[in-house]
Amino acid sequence: MLRGLAAGAFTALGSPAVRAQAAPRVVVIGGGFAGASAARALKREDPRLAVTLVEPNPRYTACPLSNAVIAGLRDMKRQHFGYAAIAAEGIVHVPQAATRVEPERREVVLADGVRLTFDRLIVAPGIDLRFDALPGYGKATADLMPHAWKAGEQTRLLRRQLEAMEDGGLVVISAPANPFRCPPGPYERASLIANYLQRHKPRSKILILDRKDAFSKQRLFEAGWAALYPGRIEWVGESLGGGVTEVDAATRTLRTEFGEHRAAVANVIPPQRAGAIAAIAGVADATGWCPIDPVTFESRLVPDIHVIGDAAIGGAMPKSAFTANAQAKACASAVIALLRGETPGDPKLINTCYSLLAPDYGISIAGVYTPRDGLLAEVEGAGGTSPLDAPAAVRAEEAAYGEAWFETVTAEAFG
Repeated sequence: MLRGLAAGAFTALGSPAVRAQAAPRVVVIGGGFAGASAARALKREDPRLAVTLVEPNPRYTACPLSNAVIAGLRDMKRQHFGYAAIAAEGIVHVPQAATRVEPERREVVLADGVRLTFDRLIVAPGIDLRFDALPGYGKATADLMPHAWKAGEQTRLLRRQLEAMEDGGLVVISAPANPFRCPPGPYERASLIANYLQRHKPRSKILILDRKDAFSKQRLFEAGWAALYPGRIEWVGESLGGGVTEVDAATRTLRTEFGEHRAAVANVIPPQRAGAIAAIAGVADATGWCPIDPVTFESRLVPDIHVIGDAAIGGAMPKSAFTANAQAKACASAVIALLRGETPGDPKLINTCYSLLAPDYGISIAGVYTPRDGLLAEVEGAGGTSPLDAPAAVRAEEAAYGEAWFETVTAEAFG
């Protein structure tokens, strides 16, 4: 009887249904900080999982610290990361684009028509730029007025334009309304461009035209500008005429309700939305972003699909690489719990944004977030910003901390 039971158990374990149960399939779309971190966290927490990472690009170009590339302070090669370490951990990297998601069949359709079946799907598509949101600005226009908000050739283009600009030229940066990727990013960019101009084109200035009347770490940035680059950076908020309503790429002119500004170099950062596959999968709402359950990161629109990183509506949690990495690890734990039939616990998520104003001058803002009222809410008193009156040594330490964080998070995501 025991021999018969053993034989029956062996046969049952060999059946497709039990194999699927023993090795649940998780597909991750998107190989940036969120997707790569999620794939590795899944496999490390439960090596039995069959994890597939769908990412068409052979390497990832990181946005954090890319402003230093624009300013000539960093080599672009240091922003490139491959997927060899991910594949070495038993994660299948599919170098194709996902073109369709069929939730009812639990399948992802690839560009070549191949279908990937999943038990749970994690969507981490990052952002797409809304080229239809600003009259006069489109994909072709970006070759004349680069956004450089997706790191790569646009980063190099903006760098080349600054190098070619005559001394005395005006650099105009157009910053979008919230929400968008990396809220402190435009102001760090202005700071590091100012550093470049101070060293190479001392008669040039920067004008920031903003769709907001306040921005992240504003007091810290403005104090740093006054100390490092007096008179070189002017910021104009929405109510004072900073909202750009139209651009003319041929003349590099940016128009607002209060007038127009002609730039020698124009950096136009347009409004954004979740990457295209989010809308295709049905997990993006009318805002263009993806509402999620803050405990599991499961879509509120489509079951069994989770959304992390910049594409998600994260409540008070900003869209940053630190956030993407933190959400990826929390989501991986939640997915594993759900696959085991367990109830995921409430996550405690941390975000810290480091910004460089100069090679030895860094500032930061940190926050802790937890689910509350259906969103990720900030835990009062748990975060904070750099001291406004910090000495030079502290600013230099923060700059070093930012570099160390980058090394840590890229190692976690890409190996």
